[in-house]
Amino acid sequence: MASERQKAIQRALTATIPRAPFIDAEAIREAAGAKRLKMLPPSTALWLAAVAHIRHMHTDYDTLLDEGYGRDAARFFVIDDINAVLDQWGATRHLSADEPIDDEGMARG
Repeated sequence: MASERQKAIQRALTATIPRAPFIDAEAIREAAGAKRLKMLPPSTALWLAAVAHIRHMHTDYDTLLDEGYGRDAARFFVIDDINAVLDQWGATRHLSADEPIDDEGMARG
């Protein structure tokens, strides 16, 4: 039986990225339910998990890090790629350059 939080995360996923492939949606849903994100509203946890997942699984972010780019530079170079995936998935929002999100899926202040 799904908890109320899990149901809220699922609703946020459906509302935010309705065409995400099942395998990606499952990984994002699982990450959004992580203990480190429990203090956040479900919609925020879902967004942070989605961006982190896309960054690592659908962009060259990790390759850029391996090539010696710093995290901020690598993030900058993959913003358009992240937004392209979000577009493919029918996202209702995009990542902006002034919305840096770290590798743990947490917004940096």
